[in-house]
Amino acid sequence: MPDRGNLLRQLAVFVLALAVLAANALAAPMTKINIVVKNQSGKPVERASVVVRFVQGHSIVKLGKAVKTTFELRTSQDGEASIPSIPQGKILVQIIAKGYQTFGNTFEVTEPEKTLDITLNPPQQQYSAH
Repeated sequence: MPDRGNLLRQLAVFVLALAVLAANALAAPMTKINIVVKNQSGKPVERASVVVRFVQGHSIVKLGKAVKTTFELRTSQDGEASIPSIPQGKILVQIIAKGYQTFGNTFEVTEPEKTLDITLNPPQQQYSAH
């Protein structure tokens, strides 16, 4: 007759393995995002501040751990910024660069990988009442 303690340990390992498989199956689909920032003449905007924030969509918990939902980074010399992985759904993208208007827009992301091409506008003329 098998040892009762050994049988309980095997059963516990089996139940834990099933729980891990179920959690992975229910995990939110993720997206890798590449953002390309250019000016109106098509030249890359380097060192632009990029903020990407998950707004709404699939569950943002994976195996009991909260998934990072906000990224702050700068563009490279090629005007690119890459976000490793964010839950699919609505994301807010904000870009601030010296000498350009601030950009902000919400995007719906449903693909495993997405490239966002963003064109920054020059600043608007300032007016004074004096």
